[in-house]
Amino acid sequence: MAAIGSADSVVGAGEGAAATRVFGIRHHGPGSARSLRHALEEFRPDAILIEGPADADPLVGFVAADTMVPPVALLAYVPDSPARAAFWPFATFSPEWQAMRYGAEHAVPVRFCDLPAATVLAVDDESRGDRTDPLGTLAAAAGYDDAERWWDAVVESVPDSTAFDAITEAMTALREDAPHPSMAQPDAVGKPKKTSADPSSRPNDTTSIDHTARREPDTQPVWSAHPADTRPSTATTSDPHEASETVRAATESDASSAPRDDTGTALVVDEHTLRREAHMRQVMRQVLKGGAKRLAVVCGAWHAPALVGPLGPAAPDARLLKGLPKTKAALTWVPWTHSRLAAGSGYGAGVTSPGWYHHLFTETDRPVARWLTKVAGVLRAHDLPVSSAHIIEAVRLSDTLAALRGRPLAGLSEVTEAVRSVMCGGDETMLRLVIDELVVGETLGAVPADTPTVPLAADLRARSKTLRLKQEALARTIDLDLRKERDVERSHLLHRLRLLGIGWGTPATGEVRNTGTFRETWALRWEPEFEVRIVEAAVWGTTLRTAAEAKILDTASREDISVAALADALELALLADLGGATNGLITRLEAAAALDHDVTHLLGALPGLTRTLRYGDVRGTDTKALAHVADGLLVRICAGLPGAVTGLDADAAEALRAQIDAAHTAISTRDDEHTSTEWLATLQRIADRDDVHGAIGGRAVRLLCDAERIDDADSARRLAAALSIGNTPAAKAAWIDGFLGGRGLLLVHDRELLRRIDAWLRDLAEDQFVATLPLLRRTFGSFESGERRAIGQALRDTGSAPATPPAPTAVDPTRGHLALRAATAILGAAG
Repeated sequence: MAAIGSADSVVGAGEGAAATRVFGIRHHGPGSARSLRHALEEFRPDAILIEGPADADPLVGFVAADTMVPPVALLAYVPDSPARAAFWPFATFSPEWQAMRYGAEHAVPVRFCDLPAATVLAVDDESRGDRTDPLGTLAAAAGYDDAERWWDAVVESVPDSTAFDAITEAMTALREDAPHPSMAQPDAVGKPKKTSADPSSRPNDTTSIDHTARREPDTQPVWSAHPADTRPSTATTSDPHEASETVRAATESDASSAPRDDTGTALVVDEHTLRREAHMRQVMRQVLKGGAKRLAVVCGAWHAPALVGPLGPAAPDARLLKGLPKTKAALTWVPWTHSRLAAGSGYGAGVTSPGWYHHLFTETDRPVARWLTKVAGVLRAHDLPVSSAHIIEAVRLSDTLAALRGRPLAGLSEVTEAVRSVMCGGDETMLRLVIDELVVGETLGAVPADTPTVPLAADLRARSKTLRLKQEALARTIDLDLRKERDVERSHLLHRLRLLGIGWGTPATGEVRNTGTFRETWALRWEPEFEVRIVEAAVWGTTLRTAAEAKILDTASREDISVAALADALELALLADLGGATNGLITRLEAAAALDHDVTHLLGALPGLTRTLRYGDVRGTDTKALAHVADGLLVRICAGLPGAVTGLDADAAEALRAQIDAAHTAISTRDDEHTSTEWLATLQRIADRDDVHGAIGGRAVRLLCDAERIDDADSARRLAAALSIGNTPAAKAAWIDGFLGGRGLLLVHDRELLRRIDAWLRDLAEDQFVATLPLLRRTFGSFESGERRAIGQALRDTGSAPATPPAPTAVDPTRGHLALRAATAILGAAG
């Protein structure tokens, strides 16, 4: 391993020379964070540089606020295209966060030194180098098959401020063996300058996470984050340097002999890393030129060798950075969660155990015993029996495993094995509870109220605070009583967010039974990426109400929107109390319905309109105009439906029958006498026609019978006609399916109907029975299992013969007198 001495460097000579210390850390590592704090206390810098977007410097001051609670993240986005965004997350145990906190506590200026977010968001993602893990190479050299366990054993468990020099020395050795071709850019003495570079590094040596979104208009953003890559995705869309092709060719030719990480991927150099480190050196020069005497640089360990020692002339770095694309970028702080730091989440920063790391950083006294106590609390909360003896034995087993493996302190692997064996009894399901709730955890950070943000986000914060809706990472369910003013306003807020594509709340089925419309149940869970969606939705307005109104009206103005979609939009507008959009939606719906001659489209819109009327009444909304639209829609349906039910094949008939069922339910719910009369009259005309598909004709008869428009005798006559010789077996089966579909108890209680169907089935020829069997199986298969058993019992009890009424039983006066005397005696005794 090549020796590099200390990571300190001295610029100039004499007593007033500036000293620079480079601290190569692992991002989101509690051992690195604690060692860094010790090192900063010893070094006492007067300026600190941190790997991060250089244009985020104005936001560093918010770190000192009492209301800034990690985990948080820097969010950068393009104002004209908010879907293009990047996150840089920080947790309490992140070394960068501790460096910022040190600066705030000691009044030391803190700046970021990586490429600006304006460049990060402007470049393309495709030209990045391979995602590799240099620490995996060191772990393999030490005999570890897992880089996480190696780093945990060497650094996290034994924090020491002197570890930075050793880590930098190890990284230097790896970089010397990795492909690092010369750039065709001579240094000050005319010789080619050989610059080490970073392969697109992994979580062990990087700090930020890329969620840069690429999407076409009117589509959802596609988050291009790699679970193992924790810095912003960067690449160049064009090559601003004439030597780029030389770099690429040399890199490819040397990759075969390069060192490899634990996954077998070669550690190679990419152009992007060269530019990142060039920018870091340029910022270092600016700070030193500005008068800093003791400069501390906090960066990923892989970058440290490129920043230690004399910085050399600035011209080569300036040429390397010349011509990089830029875009307009806005930056702010947003809350983050521990689960978003975990690689398994899909939006992570490569930290597989953030909850464990947070515990290691915050609990320095007997961390293993305190951790296992928390584990016991989690298991007890799930009604699992865990005693103090379990905790004691688990601590002993953890320490024993650590001693056997030569570790100074039990790590997560030892503790997890102890939990599995002692507390969970080998049950992986119980262990999964511990991993989800403690090892990963769900902690949501907070940012100060005065953090720069779009007006829409400020309105959401204010409304949430007023309505006492707390943004939480853990899912929870709330029941809203719409007879209470605050709950109605909460419902309006959640519906407006759904319209804007911000799914903080999802409608759910509540545990409280209720048969009316006075209750709503929502499942709430706040996700960090909602911050980007809020920025996207800000183009529609500055408040949630105006933004939702503008978006829904824009959607309704599309020429290809259907009547059913407009009815749904109107329903959502009333649920969200968007009075400014209601009139426009009603007008648009009237115009679309007048031009739409397809009865099925009108039928599809009717249930939504009826639900809107119902919900509007519950919320005290004026729905007179909407009732007028619904009445006009029904008139057109009643006029066109009898003619639209003819000439249909089986699939079309099934689809239309489903629409008729939904419309019938909606009209029954509305409970308007005139509307119900018109609808039932239309069903009567359909039932009286002979050219209607059996699925629709049978259902019309069933609905009329349920509404008592026809009696049992009339329905029996219609059934007999449908099963007559003139119809095919398939037509008869379709009629029975329409008549009985989903109503198995009808056959249980109406024995005459059961007898007729049974007799028809017994009389079918074999080929006819085989032809009708699939449809009949579907009809009877839709019945509940209890209904099918009751039908079978009814057939066993009565057979297929007509039921005969029992003969009247003669009254025996003698036995009656005995019963009366007994009852009188009992009542007298009771008196």
